[in-house]
Parts: sequence; structure tokens; C-alpha cells
Amino acid sequence: MDRTRACGACDPGSNPGRGVILKWADAMATGKGETGRPNELLQKGARQAVVNCMKISPSDTVVIIGDTGSKRIIEAIMIECSALTGKVTLFNLDDFGKRPLSGLPEEIASALGNATATFYTAASYKGELNSVRRPMLSLATKKGREAHMIDITEQIMETGMCSDYAKIKEVTLKVFNLVKGAKEIRVTTELGTDITATFNPDWKWIVCDGDIPNMPHRWSNLPDGEVFTCPLELNGTVIADGSVGDYFESYNPLRPPIKLVVSKSRVVSLENDNKQLERELNEYIKSDKNANHIGEFAIGTNIGLKEFIGTMLQDEKFPGVHIAVGNSYPEQTGAPFPSKVHCDFVIGKTTIVVDGKIIMKAGKLVLE
Repeated sequence: MDRTRACGACDPGSNPGRGVILKWADAMATGKGETGRPNELLQKGARQAVVNCMKISPSDTVVIIGDTGSKRIIEAIMIECSALTGKVTLFNLDDFGKRPLSGLPEEIASALGNATATFYTAASYKGELNSVRRPMLSLATKKGREAHMIDITEQIMETGMCSDYAKIKEVTLKVFNLVKGAKEIRVTTELGTDITATFNPDWKWIVCDGDIPNMPHRWSNLPDGEVFTCPLELNGTVIADGSVGDYFESYNPLRPPIKLVVSKSRVVSLENDNKQLERELNEYIKSDKNANHIGEFAIGTNIGLKEFIGTMLQDEKFPGVHIAVGNSYPEQTGAPFPSKVHCDFVIGKTTIVVDGKIIMKAGKLVLE
């Protein structure tokens, strides 16, 4: 997937910087974008993010960080934020040099030092997890909270961000209550996934229901809807037929699926008929000592989603299971497996059995 899309609103040879974003925002103030088409669903998704998920108020100092490809989303979020607070600053990462950037620009770092609310909407690039996003997240959550919307698209804004978040919160809590004390969870699919995970009672399950201000860690991906932890041990075969994450999203949707064999939480085999993807992923899981370790086990709870779209930000929230290699988010889960990488694999139409109780059958939640 080409991540260096041109800016249609820019003059030839100009940099797509913050002034240009403000110009785009002026165009959106009428409720129409540069195409002249109404953007009701896009604006609804932005309102959901700003009002229901981040709960922006007049006292907030907001920083919005995006890129040229997400300009219409930036505009929509800015409109909603500006209706609630007069303190909104916009940044376009493409204005600071060729991507991937080698570090978080000082101007952005300085603004984040005073921010109480941050929205991130830019595309993922190899290397920026450590050079840009982690430093940004650290600064953004010192005094405030962050909506992390990496690789967000207008399609996602009009679907996953338009889901009923009151219902998602209700479903997520039900799932959390079913799994928080689990000793063993088995996941199977008709395609051949068959994994069993055990859990450490001292490691936390994290609720991600879109209510960001009330999350202990003060940030979450949007769209939201999942519960996750790091398993004590995971064994078996994974057939990932949904999406693959990090900077591999250009390979989505996964046709054919990726096969991973896991023993004692370590990936011992990774195969795919696309040999280039297979080679890249096998190199990826050698990035550091925990890069091949299962750092996340998660159950998606966004019941408003109807199909995979090939973007991890949304597909991992689809009702089902995803696992990830790499970083176990020690600061959240308590699991001691830090890594500089984190890559998710989404499994479709799962049957989930928690300590002998079925809570999902072929992709349909069974919570009553």
C-alpha cells in the first residue's frame, strides 16, 4: 500500500503543513469536503471520538497529529473539538520530513507537554513505533489522554467509529467478567486454529471500551472494543485469516491465511503461501528476544462491525480473537515481556471456551 499519497489541496511543490490543514478545515466548516459531497457519517464518527470517547470539554488543550492521507479525518475531528474548546493545535507529520521520521519533532513534543487530549491519525511506517509513537504516547499521557487512531481511514470513521459505544461498553464488561478469572481458554476455528492459553492471575486483563478518560493507562486505540491480556502460556496452531498488523497491512486481507505454530508462547513456525510476507514476518520475529513471544491474547467486542476491512485498527475489534507477538504492554498487563515490536494476527469465526464455558461460537458471542 502506498503510504506517500499526494495532497490534492496543496499547490504544486508546496509542503502539506499545518497552514494547509487549516485551509482544509475551513473548507469543512460548511459540512462538505473538497469534493463537495456531504460527510455526515464521517462527521458522526468524529463526534463519537471527541464527545463520547475522549469527552473533550472547554478546559481541554487539544493536539491533533495526522498526515496528508488523513486530512479529511483531521478536519472532522478539529471541527468537533473546536465546538467545545478554543485550544486546538494541528500538526501534519509530513511537514517535518520524509517518512519514516527518525524522531518525534521538537515542536510536537513541546505541544504535547501542555496537552490534556491528543488525537493521532497518521499512517504507520516501519520504525516509527519506536521513533515517534512511543515517545508521543509517553508525553501525551503525562497530563492527559490519547486517542490512538493509527492508519485510520474514512471507511473506519464511517463504520467502527459509528458503532453504538454504550452497547460496546456493556458487551465488553460482560466479556471481561467472564474472562478476568480464567484459568484456561481454548480457541478453535473450522480453518484449523486450535490454541489453548493459560493465564497468570497476577497479570491484568485490560478493558478497552472507548471510555478513554476512565482507563487507568489513559489511552486507547479508536475505534475500540476489546479485552486483552498477556497469556501465561499459549500452545497450538493459529490460522490467521483476518488481518496482520504493524507495517504489514499492505498484505491484507490475508488470502491465503498465515499459519503460526506456537509452543510455550514462542512462535516456532510461521508459514504463508506469499513467500515475501513469510520472509518478512520471520525476520520480524527475530527483532529481539521477545519478538517471537506471544505478548497479547485479546477478544474483540465491537458488535457494530460486520466484516473485516484489512486494517488492523478496526479488524482487531471484530468479535473474535487476535493474538500478537512482541511487546506485552508490561505497564498495563504486568507481564514482563517488553519488546520493540508488536504485531497482531486476527482470527475469524472463532469458537471460544473459557474454563469449559462457550462464550463465542463460530464468531457469535454467547453471553447469556
